[in-house]
Amino acid sequence: MNFMDNRVLQIQNRTCRVYGTVGAEYLLLQMADEHDPAGMEREAEALRRQTARPFLLVAVPVENWNDDLSPWSAPPAWGKQGFGGRAEDTLAWLEQAVPSIRRQYSIKEDAKVILGGYSLAGLFALWAATRTDTLYGVAAASPSVWFPGWPEYEAAHPIQTQRVYLSLGDREEHTKNQTMAAVGDNIRALHTALTRRGADCTLEWNAGGHFKDADRRTARAFAWTMESEK
Repeated sequence: MNFMDNRVLQIQNRTCRVYGTVGAEYLLLQMADEHDPAGMEREAEALRRQTARPFLLVAVPVENWNDDLSPWSAPPAWGKQGFGGRAEDTLAWLEQAVPSIRRQYSIKEDAKVILGGYSLAGLFALWAATRTDTLYGVAAASPSVWFPGWPEYEAAHPIQTQRVYLSLGDREEHTKNQTMAAVGDNIRALHTALTRRGADCTLEWNAGGHFKDADRRTARAFAWTMESEK
């Protein structure tokens, strides 16, 4: 099958970018920075090299990163912009969009859906898995699990998918920002909790800080989640 590279799909008011093959076994969904199409192209190419499984990767643009991907309101962790807590609206949009994506690209009903992303999009994917049981897996690369209230929320509303990839840069927790410094302890605790519950979960550590190799790390997250079979 021909591999599609950076096709454009208009869904309602969003211009999504699509990579992969028609009729794929895996539907990969990622909330992505609309200003970084080159990063998505590098990610799709890296993913193609890492797996032989036929996938369709749909990058959904996010207009207001802090607001649209945060599960609830929170004060600024850095700078002046806080978090608007509109993840519920984003998830509702995504759930409405999936049937039209399936129809457009001949994705079967039994295709496995993986929601993934980097940074706050990684947290969004983890949070979404507490709200729906329709996901095959979550690919969370350097997710913002430092987000205020996240550990307590997840303990009360456990992630429902059985396949979860977690990663972090080994310098991310070494920051003077007290809120964000919790990321290391929080991701270790989440990995432990998921493993104890019987989930197929890994935690990989990458060299460097938060902004290093985001596209490659996210590709690795999706590849592991597809390749990991119990």
